[in-house]
Amino acid sequence: MTGSAGVLLPGFAGEAAPGWLLDRLRSGLAGVCLFGGNISSLEQLRRLTGELRAARADAVIAIDEEGGDVTRLWARTGSPYPGNAVLGRLDDPALTEEVGRSVGEQLAALGVTLTLAPDADVNSTAENPVIGVRSFGADPGLVARHTAAWVRGLQSTGVAACAKHFPGHGGTTEDSHLALPVVDRTLDELRDRELIPFRAAIDAGVRSVMTSHLLLPLLDPARPATFSPRVLGALLRDELGFDGAVVTDALDMAGASGELGIPAAAVRALGAGADLLCLGSATTATQVDATLAALDAAQQDGSLAQARTADAARRAATLTGSLLPQGTVPEPDYDLVRTMRAFEVRPGVRVEAVRRYATLETGASIAVGESPWGVAAAGATVSALRDGDAPAAGDGQLVLVGRDNHRHAWVRDLVDRLRAGGASPLVIDMGWPGDDRRYADIATFGASRHVGRALLAWLEGTAP
Repeated sequence: MTGSAGVLLPGFAGEAAPGWLLDRLRSGLAGVCLFGGNISSLEQLRRLTGELRAARADAVIAIDEEGGDVTRLWARTGSPYPGNAVLGRLDDPALTEEVGRSVGEQLAALGVTLTLAPDADVNSTAENPVIGVRSFGADPGLVARHTAAWVRGLQSTGVAACAKHFPGHGGTTEDSHLALPVVDRTLDELRDRELIPFRAAIDAGVRSVMTSHLLLPLLDPARPATFSPRVLGALLRDELGFDGAVVTDALDMAGASGELGIPAAAVRALGAGADLLCLGSATTATQVDATLAALDAAQQDGSLAQARTADAARRAATLTGSLLPQGTVPEPDYDLVRTMRAFEVRPGVRVEAVRRYATLETGASIAVGESPWGVAAAGATVSALRDGDAPAAGDGQLVLVGRDNHRHAWVRDLVDRLRAGGASPLVIDMGWPGDDRRYADIATFGASRHVGRALLAWLEGTAP
């Protein structure tokens, strides 16, 4: 396998490492990115990382574990962490650092060397379909101090952090998994908002930064950030002074490879200044080999400098580690009462003694994935409502539990119809609520299992 393999970070399907992946690790592949579908339990993950390390002891073993709604370790059960938006609302950097450290301790014990977190985006619009509660908040200074705290906590365990999505995905209304968002902000505007948390992460010593698949026409009208030397070189390297590894967001996303294909996208990203190319969640041997062939061909025809590939592989190698799976780390158990302080409750909200829960199933973003969430993950008995459904009759107060309620027309229509008909449902938003709060009697700013437990305790009056 060629030297280009040292910049590739594929995923794979299933809970066991396929033979082709182990062979390519032995031949110089940089490492592996693990996703929820690769994990059935922490013990299984520990065995898997051991198998990967047996093939290459210094492999980068990455995972997308943000410690909240986006979770891979807890994809089967829901996360035991509060999540970034809750932490931002509590605004206790010491707690945020503690959460980052706890995530790192879990990952280190499981043999993971890199987590693609924290999310350093400033969620400046409630219409954002992909960031939302993954962000610490809408204020750049608040996001900056919590991003830095999370980085410090996480990296104190030896696991590398990755601030994302540079230069900022918080002001978009499109999901780059599905399209190429356009961000019409000048460089000065970016400096005043989006770049502030990334500066803080760099000052805190973050070891990697993830690119975003965004087009910023006022900086580079032709190339998305992942493919832009102006963004990755002049801005990230030169102006912000970042000297660590630049990791791409997954190149199988429509915002990156929708028109190019993964091999061509890999060539462009590497040439622009990216160092570790995340290929996607279910990469095949054929895709890895096609990407390697494209990188090698670009080096041979001179369109990609060999020195650039060598430098990228060197930077990527800084994200490997000598961590070995050691023992177990108990699941964290955070204070429910403290988490409740992050809730926003509309004045005059009435909670009845008898309640029945219905979840508003609007579907999760691709980043979040379909994992247990909210009161259902916390053990409540729920019915599920989808577009076109009507709540079944029953005793007690109807509690509608959704995420980003204001962004879904059928959810708004359902709530409006129930209210117009004389019903008084209690409407809970466990995502990022709309500005007018009509569809959020209670906003929790997160839907992790932990937040679900805190919400049930609040509703039941049984908080310890």
